[in-house]
Amino acid sequence: MSSCEGQEAIAAGAPHVMVVDDEEVIRQTMEVLLGYAGIGVVTASGSDECLALLRGGFRGVILMDVMMPGRNGWDTIREIKQAGLLRGNIISMLTAMDVPDLQMEGLQDVVIDYITKPFEPQELLASVRRYLEFFEQLQSAE
Repeated sequence: MSSCEGQEAIAAGAPHVMVVDDEEVIRQTMEVLLGYAGIGVVTASGSDECLALLRGGFRGVILMDVMMPGRNGWDTIREIKQAGLLRGNIISMLTAMDVPDLQMEGLQDVVIDYITKPFEPQELLASVRRYLEFFEQLQSAE
């Protein structure tokens, strides 16, 4: 989904997920998998695109890759936090690492979960649906 289409989905209030990953194949796979399940998806290839979507009004579930060139996922989350863009968003990390990441220090209250790559499609869908339910509960409470 292009940024323009993504903004339309955001404006329409459709369920939405932002996939932030430098690997195009991951972004495309997530778009197809989640889109097939009826979940609106916007993608960002890195930190700058992610921040632009957040500043443009994105609210929802963010699936953030840990290892990206330039600013990694942790640096991006710190920047999101510093910019005051956390409100209304839920973040889960996408990681190929199988051990805890020391860079998460101080961000445990921001990240709700980890999804390891490679992921099982049905497990990913189940996780994203749980995140969206949680997101909707948070929205209802506001």
